[in-house]
Amino acid sequence: MASDPNTDEALRFNSLVECFRNRLKNLIQVEPVLDHIHFIEREQKDLILHKARTDGNSRAADLLIDTVIKNQHPAGWIRDFLNALEAGGCKHAAQYVDTEDLPSPSLEANNDYVVQLVGLLVPRLIDMKTEDVCMFCRAEGILTEEDKDNIMTETRNHGSIKGARLLLRRIAVKPPGWFSSFLEALKKSEHFNLIRELTGATTTKDNEDDTAAESEKPCVLKDDDELAENQDKPEEDPEVTDTSVSLGEMSLDSSGLLTDPDSSIEVSSRDTDVDLYCGCAEETEKNKEQESPDEASEPGCSDGGAAAEEPLDTDIVLRDYQMTVAIPAMEGKNIIICLPTGSGKTRVAVYITKEHLDSRAQLGLPGKVVVLVNKVPLVEQHYIKEFGKYLKRHYRVERVSGDSQLKISFSEIVAKNDIIICTAQILENAFKVAKSFDEDEGVRLSDFSLMVIDECHHTQKGEAYNHVMIRYLRQKLRNDKLRKVQEAEKPIPIPQILGLTASPGVGGAKNPQKAEEHILKICANLDAFKIMPPAGQLGDMKGPYKYVARAEQRREDPFGDVIKGIMNEIHAHAELSPSCDLGTQNYEQWAVQNEQNAAKEENQKVRVCAEHLRQYNEALYQNNTIRMSDAFNFLCKYHDQEVKKKMAPEEEEAIGLTDTEIFLFNLFTVKKKKLQEVASKPEFENNGLSTLRISILKEFTNRPEARGIIFTKTRRSAIALQQWIQENKKFEDTGVKASYLIGGGDQSVVKPMTSKEQRDVLTKFRTGEINLLIATTVAEEGLDIKECNLVIRYGLVTNEIAMIQARGRGRAEDSSYILVEVEGSGVAERETVNEFREKMMSKAIKRVQSLDRKVYENKVRELQLQAIMEERVRTQKKKQKVMNKEDPSRVSFSCRNCSTKVCTGENIEKIENMHHVNVTDDFKELFIVRENTSLQERLLGYNTNSTIACKGCGNTWGSMMLYRGIDCPCLNIKKFVVTYNNKQNTYDQWSELAIRFPAFDYCKHVDLVAGNSEDDDD
Repeated sequence: MASDPNTDEALRFNSLVECFRNRLKNLIQVEPVLDHIHFIEREQKDLILHKARTDGNSRAADLLIDTVIKNQHPAGWIRDFLNALEAGGCKHAAQYVDTEDLPSPSLEANNDYVVQLVGLLVPRLIDMKTEDVCMFCRAEGILTEEDKDNIMTETRNHGSIKGARLLLRRIAVKPPGWFSSFLEALKKSEHFNLIRELTGATTTKDNEDDTAAESEKPCVLKDDDELAENQDKPEEDPEVTDTSVSLGEMSLDSSGLLTDPDSSIEVSSRDTDVDLYCGCAEETEKNKEQESPDEASEPGCSDGGAAAEEPLDTDIVLRDYQMTVAIPAMEGKNIIICLPTGSGKTRVAVYITKEHLDSRAQLGLPGKVVVLVNKVPLVEQHYIKEFGKYLKRHYRVERVSGDSQLKISFSEIVAKNDIIICTAQILENAFKVAKSFDEDEGVRLSDFSLMVIDECHHTQKGEAYNHVMIRYLRQKLRNDKLRKVQEAEKPIPIPQILGLTASPGVGGAKNPQKAEEHILKICANLDAFKIMPPAGQLGDMKGPYKYVARAEQRREDPFGDVIKGIMNEIHAHAELSPSCDLGTQNYEQWAVQNEQNAAKEENQKVRVCAEHLRQYNEALYQNNTIRMSDAFNFLCKYHDQEVKKKMAPEEEEAIGLTDTEIFLFNLFTVKKKKLQEVASKPEFENNGLSTLRISILKEFTNRPEARGIIFTKTRRSAIALQQWIQENKKFEDTGVKASYLIGGGDQSVVKPMTSKEQRDVLTKFRTGEINLLIATTVAEEGLDIKECNLVIRYGLVTNEIAMIQARGRGRAEDSSYILVEVEGSGVAERETVNEFREKMMSKAIKRVQSLDRKVYENKVRELQLQAIMEERVRTQKKKQKVMNKEDPSRVSFSCRNCSTKVCTGENIEKIENMHHVNVTDDFKELFIVRENTSLQERLLGYNTNSTIACKGCGNTWGSMMLYRGIDCPCLNIKKFVVTYNNKQNTYDQWSELAIRFPAFDYCKHVDLVAGNSEDDDD
């Protein structure tokens, strides 16, 4: 007969369960408890067990609690449930729902503190002899027989550390009193160092008789048993009622922070590596809700400072469509997940990663995951927001990038961690080390069981992703051959592949067949079983409202007319005849080609003119997109810098001017006044700014909490647009708070943003301190940016991938996507082309998904073999280049600006296999040193803070590097004309030059420096 759920006893019991639900979720171990419950149907038990396996013990415990308190059960069910908790090793949970056995607040507080203490010291406590400690804990009665068996199995299958983690999780949910027993188990197993960690007491083998007495007061807390005896007399227990409880020489204050009285450092007791037991679950959840976003800071690994990470979480909840795309990967298949920006691709990858490692552990197989990204900021982002946040309690997670300050080798990081997040180039470099130099220092493909590739559409020729995947495809091919011939040699394991992308694109395809071929190539490069989601399964996801705002053409453009007049005078002086319109991209390419050809031919007249023409062309572009004053200031700055190059330091002679340079400087000086006059007249401004202003004000006026991003083409325009907004009071009155976000690569004359500066801007954007970002394409792809309701592309259109990525930034409901067409840009037409390509891409994906399995596999295999052969041909060509590399003395360098002979290749050496330096005395006589505060770049073994320039013409040649105490002039090959085999050429990168330069001989050069030094110590 079912009992009445509304009896006083049932209501009181249910009230207690709801009150302590958060604690019970962490204390109840579902599987052993269900074995002893007889009032729940088998079908419901199976549902709860399935929940435990798929969503974790905590969610399964939550479902068990709902089943217990919300359904009718036979008489005596309450006592049956209490008995099941005790029999299942969850006596502490039973105490919370037994009205006769509730723990006292003081006892509960002490238990919470020791749980937090153990949680803080997990990294040290896991260094134990797990099997010995487990046996003694069982003898002390703080582990059940089932606990012991599970811990022993985990230790045998996955090692002592994994077993220790499980042991600590199991004892931390035991009733108060377990801590003293745990210390006793540590003493009996001779872990005196761990006792010292936990108590602050001095323990050695010689005084182990005194250890027990010391260990019984680990936190200057009353012993748990003593507290139990005195729980009715809290007024006589000052240690419990005090605001802080001493922990050896540390203390836990009432807020849960472990503090050192001799230090200002605070360590959060909530940020532990292992999910032991959240002693104050209700308070913790409340604190999470009340925590101000301003208090959350980004990690400072790249900046050398310590910073808080986001609170760790254990629950990963997927939406139905996310679970749909994850299923094939959880079955072990290679897949590409193609979901729109903001739809949670990375969260799906985190879920798959956890399921992968969990299932490998259950099967007794090793598991290791590498997460590859293509941008340095994404390493930190994925660590903080996703993989570290959700998986760090369960597995060892580490990140590595060019910004990392980790001082151990990559191979050690791989060996010591379960999940590694890194840039693809770092992994590729490690593969090369293992193959070419030192197997112990490098890593191999077989070290990983799962490889997650973010923004996987970059797996194409020339990309680091593709180099990694070619290795994978080669090994897969070898494995297939070994299986066919059934030789004694076993196939080498290769990882499962999981690709993530919002848009694979069409690769420039102009028809459906080429688009389908492009999708198949991406699938082949990633060895994908299929591309998800299946066609039509998810339906159409609603995107932002889109419209084009067209700016009217100016009736008059006197500023542009003056610039075009200057350019035509230069054309006549240099005898040049451009075949394209001024101010266009085609003209830019024409000027660059003329500059390169003139440099090779040592035609300084044309070379210098072409360089100036490029700057005037840039000013025309700025005149059509930003203010005339910005374009004018840009030209003034360039002119001043060029003049300054000819102004040598006081101790040097002035650099002579050529007739062409005198002509160019005088030409600008004559026209400067006219340009300044026109730039001050707002009626001649371009209409693009007016259109942009209207779009911004409209959106920010009509939305209570507007948040937007403006994408623009260049770094200069991003900075100029921010200044324009800040100087316009209408924006301030509307609540617009803008900041720019540009790239970190030092590839232009505009100073790049550091990783820290980028993180600071994004943090302010997330917290609302900034509500409008003006960004270059750096913000289009990958970076985690707060939901926006406004996305504007200002005169900028690239390809369909960038369009989809940028549009995907408008993630908030009722968001707008605006394309502002500036004067003469033609972006509206190119956007139409991209929309067509996007539709073509969607159709191509559906066609690939609908291919017969056999046809699909044959096409993929053919493309894979083609990729391997193409890579083999490229490799052979490179090897031939290496074999044919000439003696460095066969190559010579001359100044690209004035053709002065600088040096030969025999004077050049390489530092860290990448920096080309010339430290000869003859070379030092040819350049001057100028300070450049925009450099000031501190790296591993060197720093740079000045530039070197030609004494003859002032052309910048590179930078002055201080390497381990030696000044090393570092050469930029772009600044030179290279003569090789009697042919002159220009290069953008040193790798393009087929010459093997020797490594820098530090000992030789430091001896020379020391021998020449006159500053000897007394």
